[in-house]
Amino acid sequence: MNPEPDIKKIEELEKLSRELEPSPELRKAARDGVISYTENFINNIESIPAFVNERDSSKVLSDSNVCENPRPLNEVLETLKKGLDISGLNPASGGHLGYIPGGGIYYSALGDYWADITNRYAGLYFAGPGAVRLENSLIRWIGEVVGYPSDCAGNLASGGSIANLSAIVAARDYKKISSEKVKRTVIYASPQAHHCIFKAIRIAGLGECIIRHLPLDENYRIKPDYLEKIISEDIQQNLLPFLVIASAGTTDVGAVDPLESIGRIAKKHNLWYHIDAAYGGFFMLTEYGKQVLKGIELSDSVVLDPHKSLFLPYGLGIVLVKNKEALYNSQYYRANYMQDAVGADDELSPADLSPELTKHFRGLRLWLPLQLLGLKPFRACLEEKLMLARYFYSEVKKLGFETGHYPDLSVVSYRFVPKNGDANTFNKRLMEEIVKDGRVFISSTMLEDRFMLRLSVVSFRTHLSQINILLGLLKEKTQGLS
Repeated sequence: MNPEPDIKKIEELEKLSRELEPSPELRKAARDGVISYTENFINNIESIPAFVNERDSSKVLSDSNVCENPRPLNEVLETLKKGLDISGLNPASGGHLGYIPGGGIYYSALGDYWADITNRYAGLYFAGPGAVRLENSLIRWIGEVVGYPSDCAGNLASGGSIANLSAIVAARDYKKISSEKVKRTVIYASPQAHHCIFKAIRIAGLGECIIRHLPLDENYRIKPDYLEKIISEDIQQNLLPFLVIASAGTTDVGAVDPLESIGRIAKKHNLWYHIDAAYGGFFMLTEYGKQVLKGIELSDSVVLDPHKSLFLPYGLGIVLVKNKEALYNSQYYRANYMQDAVGADDELSPADLSPELTKHFRGLRLWLPLQLLGLKPFRACLEEKLMLARYFYSEVKKLGFETGHYPDLSVVSYRFVPKNGDANTFNKRLMEEIVKDGRVFISSTMLEDRFMLRLSVVSFRTHLSQINILLGLLKEKTQGLS
């Protein structure tokens, strides 16, 4: 027998649950505290170290257990300051010159704030027509940037990893790579391709495919002639050439593969052509970028990360697929409880184009800054980063450093070869000394057996002063270690 509802208990629970909706006064106090904290962070960003080689302070977060009773805001903010702001890498710093830096422009944070407060559902057109139209308008604009047709499809994913996975799954299904074909199916990629590509191949059930790691030229770009040759040989061997993956800006050295030549070969042999432009794609907004990335429009799918070269906070990668049916057919699903969620004939729902059903309204973090700032400062910032990389390339050679190839985009590889001793050991120590200084952060990579230092100029806060700090440190520390 079901018990009668206890109205008094319901009212008691309601009183407690209403604490989740703070009063205007409490909202203002919390907002003012957080805004004061973040304003202080931004106002002092140039004096905050890019890297602090300290880990113990973060233990305060391990000890901040969730409990029944609330904590005062000032105490919570102090915990965050101790646990987050004085240890490790500061990705918001203009001195972040390692890896591929993220961004964090201010108006994106306001877009996220708006999205979180209103909690608009951006997964289905039926539930959030405005949110879906906004995100689809961004997809169409980015399609125009890379030269795709107006009826292409895409999705705003959490980053390049999920975006690449979505593209590879769409390719797999469109080309009908069923389980019995996998072991005869061939994928062609540069060994310089980002590791998330090979991870996506495995997750997509293609781990047993034949993966051809293509030989590279002296600038770490795919050799088109070899690609053509190996595809023809694989066809003669009764294998199934399926997918060729090119990079528009590799992580290690910033190399851009010969996109146009690869595109012609892929079309000739009926391969799906995917380009990972997560780092380099938005350089298409510059005249130089359009030249270097010529041929990107020949791809069947492409990935770009606004949280890289559009300087947004982490958490936004974009996949575009030229054939919208290929993306839709690989991703959509129907459930009985969703039978009322009818879309519009001219608007595709993100939930039908990605693995996600429920998703954050990510579009606002991109749309709002584009509306408030226009494209001009974004284009100028991208051009500045290209020029800073070339400036560093020229100046570091004057200091006696050995460099990799002239930068395709904004990544430079370099190292110092001492007169005595092991060059790899020397450059590892040199990197450690620069990172220990804290004003700038650099990273390294291995090219064949050479330990190489990397400059990656992508942060919107990186300007000539940060590059000159690094050059000064390289000169000082090299002399000190020699």
